[in-house]
Amino acid sequence: MSILIGNQISASPIALGCMRLTRLDVAEAEKALLTAMELGINYFDHADIYAGGQAETLFGELLRRNPGLREQITIQTKCGICPGYYDSSEEHILESVDGSLKRFGLEQVDVLLIHRPDALMEPEEIASAFSKLEKSGKVKYFGVSNMNSVQMQLLDREMPGKLIINQLQFGVAHSGLVDEGIAVNTDLNQGVVRTDGVLDYCRLNGVTVQAWSPMQYGMFKGPFMQCPDYAELNAYIGELAEQYHVSGEAIALAWILRHPAKIQAIIGTANTDRIRRSAQAMNITLTRPEWYKMYKLAGNMIP
Repeated sequence: MSILIGNQISASPIALGCMRLTRLDVAEAEKALLTAMELGINYFDHADIYAGGQAETLFGELLRRNPGLREQITIQTKCGICPGYYDSSEEHILESVDGSLKRFGLEQVDVLLIHRPDALMEPEEIASAFSKLEKSGKVKYFGVSNMNSVQMQLLDREMPGKLIINQLQFGVAHSGLVDEGIAVNTDLNQGVVRTDGVLDYCRLNGVTVQAWSPMQYGMFKGPFMQCPDYAELNAYIGELAEQYHVSGEAIALAWILRHPAKIQAIIGTANTDRIRRSAQAMNITLTRPEWYKMYKLAGNMIP
């Protein structure tokens, strides 16, 4: 099973986030990487700040230990977060990419994202940096992370069609991307517009949404599957897991994959068992009633 990222890259619907990879030694990290690939996961998400750059360094070691692996996978990294501030200046973007390439031991990464919206960003500088990286062959494709539709439009004015990804937090317990659409023209709190319709904007413009922290509720509050506040939701997930003969993690991820926007879910685990349980989501499709029941049990109204 595959999806087309930004109408450009054929990739697995689930990607492996590498932020926690450095919690493992080299052999364990290699096992996690190869397990993901055996299960059909071929997209790997990084950032220059993950473990202070050590996640990229470790991944580079895994590539050297497995000749030929590079040609089978898509490598994505992000830049722009600095200690205490954001920096999307041309100088910082170019320096960050050079640093990532050195840590990976590569001459090119497939995708580069701006990690967070920089209030001081100058679209012309970002466009210039992206153009230089593309012409030099250091980066193939570009995108953003955690930006709303207006911020994307501001960048798109300077680099039309260049942005193919927006990485946003999304999951059944953090469902803002669909809340404002489901509750449009109501006085429900979930109908408050917080993203400027970014999900629909991305669909209209061929931009793939990547869902980070798909198992979290709120922002960094923790996994909803271990939270008593979501007891009813978790009980229903258990029922569906038994029905589909998959794990609860697979059901939670299948809820994301069911959306017609062809969202790519990024799992942040380095545990091989959890990778296996999560990958099961690529083999099932929830029904509309199941999808909406999960949404409702997560605490949302269906007007």
